[in-house]
Amino acid sequence: MTTNVRMEEYAPPSTQINYPPSFLGCFRDVFVDSHLVLPAVLPDDSNVQENVTLGCSDKDKCDDSPCQNRGRCVSQGWRNYMCECHRPYEGNNCADEYITARFGGKDLESFAVFSLDDDPNDTVTISMFIRTRQSSGLLLILANRTSQYLRLWLEEGEVKVQVNNFETLAGRGAVSDGHFHMVTVKLEGMVAMLFLSAHRRGSMPIRPIQTHPGDLVFVGGLPDSRATASFGGYFKGCVQDLRINSKRLQFYPIATPVESHSLEQLVKVAQGCSSDDACAVNPCLNGGVCYSMWDDFICNCPPNTAGQRCEEVKWCERSPCPVSAICQHRSQGFECLSNVTFRVESSILHYRSNGKIKSSLGSVSLSFRTRQSSATLMHAQRGSDYLTVSLLNAHVVVALQYGAGKDFCKVTVQSKGPISDGGWHTVELRMENQTLPTSTWILTVDGGKEEQGVSKTAAGNLDFLREGADIFLGGLSMDTGVNLSGCLGPVEIGGFPLPFYLNTDLNLPRPQAEQFAMMNGDADPRYGCWGASVCAPNPCSNDGVCEDSFDLHHCTCPSEWTGPLCQDLTDACISSPCIYGNCIKVQGGFECVCEPGYRGIRCEAEADMCENSNCSQGASCLKGFNSYACLCPQNLTGEYCELPQLPVSTCTGTRWNYNCFNGGNCSEADDSCYCLSGFAGQW
Repeated sequence: MTTNVRMEEYAPPSTQINYPPSFLGCFRDVFVDSHLVLPAVLPDDSNVQENVTLGCSDKDKCDDSPCQNRGRCVSQGWRNYMCECHRPYEGNNCADEYITARFGGKDLESFAVFSLDDDPNDTVTISMFIRTRQSSGLLLILANRTSQYLRLWLEEGEVKVQVNNFETLAGRGAVSDGHFHMVTVKLEGMVAMLFLSAHRRGSMPIRPIQTHPGDLVFVGGLPDSRATASFGGYFKGCVQDLRINSKRLQFYPIATPVESHSLEQLVKVAQGCSSDDACAVNPCLNGGVCYSMWDDFICNCPPNTAGQRCEEVKWCERSPCPVSAICQHRSQGFECLSNVTFRVESSILHYRSNGKIKSSLGSVSLSFRTRQSSATLMHAQRGSDYLTVSLLNAHVVVALQYGAGKDFCKVTVQSKGPISDGGWHTVELRMENQTLPTSTWILTVDGGKEEQGVSKTAAGNLDFLREGADIFLGGLSMDTGVNLSGCLGPVEIGGFPLPFYLNTDLNLPRPQAEQFAMMNGDADPRYGCWGASVCAPNPCSNDGVCEDSFDLHHCTCPSEWTGPLCQDLTDACISSPCIYGNCIKVQGGFECVCEPGYRGIRCEAEADMCENSNCSQGASCLKGFNSYACLCPQNLTGEYCELPQLPVSTCTGTRWNYNCFNGGNCSEADDSCYCLSGFAGQW
């Protein structure tokens, strides 16, 4: 049986440097002087053979995956291979990684300068990996002795390219997310192209450029800090595997020898891509716990807080307000909202700025409820400057006086409709254009254009209230004017509220820096909106129901009653009050006209016909229906027995009280009539 033997490559000792390279391959049946030399079985401790094994394997070297870091293995004939490395790796087995350069660590101003040493080239391709969380900063500049002909910088997180100090190209897509991004700029002929992670982000026409030996490459910044500032300042982040065309610009050389342009200067550029300790300054507020990330941090916020630094506190969820108030979130804080009732005898509320308000004041808003036609709602003054919001003839009137001398001006604005009806109304006064130092003022009531008033002249803002001004609610500080009798809701100047509660009244103090503060802590406001007690006792008559309409009552009457106090019948005859009679409406009620035989206010009783009879004394009244008759004694006669009885003949006496008809003659002897010829009968 024939046996093969495989020879591995062997580097001879340095003393044998003139020897040719060692054989790599297989031998079979090697005889010397008829003696079999190979293959030969020798003891393990023999030094006769090295890197010689039995057999002749032709296994592909790439089967062992010798290429690291995702490098691609390519077979190069029998028992040989080559690794195609992905950037930023290099070396026979892609084991070497280009060393990353850290710029701007600890916020230092850092930069690097290289000089080109290649022959002139009119195709320029610049590529590099960058990692940053900074939205602006200088990346790279190519410059010759006369000008900077290529510039790369970050602006709002995007890469910008400028060629020949004229044409500018902006990449679409931010690279300031803290991850590595491959940035490639290719200048070829009259076209410039920008790629981000191999994706084309734009192109533009350019005038051709050409690199020359000795041109300088500035990375991360320029030696002149003022010139660097025009590109957003020095770069803060990491750069790795920077190349111009196929030649590297190494900040720190790697073990594998590669061609690199000359490094001329390296200023405060660190090796590696370490992160600044963002938690060193404890950026988390309100008890948040900081966790470092690369050039960034995360705050683990306690309950009721939010935001990157836990700066947004959900104050209202901490129940800072008394039960009589409603908590409202404000910028950097909260406010406790309530209504306040003012009466003539109530204390006026006094306020001043805490001296920390920096924002410009260009508006006033307040809510109120009253039935007064004249009253002072708010008055603010510092020196000769003042602002007054009042009621005059049931209209809102705002007077503003500002400045002195040539700058003096006074503005008056009035609402169009009366609003002293006892309902809630919201008044807002604002500058038409707050960006101008002077502007007309617009007054709106309940947000309606129909109640809009515009000042005829312009005036300054209300910044005189930011420091040293006295502000009063519910009246004036002196014994003039008319104090408010009604209610005030939220009042704001420039968006800053005038609080109705002291910090000592709250479960938590207000944290916001800019505030107006109540000065008279002994004022003891009456919280809520309370009208006068207009329904106790009930002013409504006839079972009317009293309704409180704020300082005014309203009676809801039963159907048969009307009038402000339900004192008048709606229709006195609608209920047919006359039982045996006809109802007639008269002022203040009704009157019954009774039927015959009935009497009473409602004709409810039968009439006694003899009660008021005209029968004379001595006569007897005989009752009849709707009438009566008088029974006379013998000495009286007449309808009412009012006549004396006279002697008369039988024929004319009261016994018969008749005369014979048709000419008949009455005989007193027998009380008979004697008729004329042609007539007959008793009479």
